Amino acid sequence: MDTWTVLDGTATATLRASLDATGTLRADPAQDVFGWHRSAPGWCRGDACIPNFRAAGLETGDGLDVAAFAELAGLVVAVDPAARALATAPDAVARGRALTGAYAPELTLPSVTGERVALSSLRGTKVALVFWASWCGCRYDLGAWQERHAELAPYGFSVVTIALDTDVAATAPWHAEAGTTHPALVDVDGAAADAFDVVNVPTAVWLDEEGRIVRPQDSQTATDTFRDWNGLSAEASGEALRRWVRDGDAGLTPEQVREHLRLPSQADQRARAETRLAGWLAANGHAEAAEHHFALAAEAAPHNVALRRGAMPQRGVDPFGDEYFRLAAALADAGVPLHRPLP
Repeated sequence: MDTWTVLDGTATATLRASLDATGTLRADPAQDVFGWHRSAPGWCRGDACIPNFRAAGLETGDGLDVAAFAELAGLVVAVDPAARALATAPDAVARGRALTGAYAPELTLPSVTGERVALSSLRGTKVALVFWASWCGCRYDLGAWQERHAELAPYGFSVVTIALDTDVAATAPWHAEAGTTHPALVDVDGAAADAFDVVNVPTAVWLDEEGRIVRPQDSQTATDTFRDWNGLSAEASGEALRRWVRDGDAGLTPEQVREHLRLPSQADQRARAETRLAGWLAANGHAEAAEHHFALAAEAAPHNVALRRGAMPQRGVDPFGDEYFRLAAALADAGVPLHRPLP
C-alpha cells in the first residue's frame, strides 16, 4: 500500500492505502483511520465506537473502503489520487450538532505573535469573534475594532479577531498598523470558518461569559469605509455592541438566536474539504490539480465567498481584481447577498 497524506484542518497525518481495481480507495485496517482504531466492539475513538455490524460491509481483502468509512464517522472526504492526498471536513450533521450545542464550538488557533489560544480560555468574558482577512477591505477596520476592545474591556469584554488567511505573516502588518492588543488569531487551516459556518467577511459572532452564542454570524463593520458597497452601518454595530456589553442586551432572544443561526449543508462541507485539499495541492507544487479541486469547491458552494475569494491568493489571482468583482456581480444577479446584517 502507498502512503497518503490526510488533512483534517487541525493536523496532517498519513494513511496506508491504495486504489483497488474499481478505483475505490482502501486503507490497511490495522492502523488508525481518521483517528479511529479497530477493537473488539468495532471502530473506536475515545469513548465513541462504530459497532462491527455497521462497518462489516466496508472491508474486503483489499482493505477498508475509506470514503464509506468516512461517511460512517461523520465526515466528508475529498481525494486526489495522483497526489495521494485527501482532506476531510465534518459532515453537515456533525457540524450542525456542534454549532447548536450548549456551548460554541471549541477551537485552538495560532495567534499573530506565535502563541496558540483556546477560545475556552476566554470564558468569564463577553467575546466578539470578528472574522476578517488580509484579502478583504475589512482589514482597514482593525484599528476601530481595537478601539472598541479598549473602550469596553473594563466591562469584561474582549474583541477576538480571526483572520481567514492561510499565512500568519499576511496578517501581521495590518495588526501592527492597528496597534492591536486584543487576541489576534489566524485561521490557517479553515477550522474556525468551518466551526462557525462563516461564508464571507466581515462576520461577527458574539459569545457570552459561558461561551454560548448570543448573536450568530452577523455582518458587522467598525468603520463606514465601504458602506456604499456593503450597506453596513458601523454606528449601528457599535451601538448594539455597547448595549450588549454594558447592559446585557444582545438584541436577540434565545429563540431568535436559533432562528438566525446559519447551519451548513452537506454541499457546504464538501466545499470545505475540497478547498482544504486544493490549498495543500497548491502549496505542494500541484497547481493544475489544485485548480480542479478549487473548481469543485466553487461548484458545491457557489455562495461561499470566504472559500472562493480566500483561494484567490493561492491561485495567483488578485482578490481585489476583476475575478472577485465578477464573482460578486454573479452572486448579486442570482439574488445571493454578500452580507447578512441581523436585526
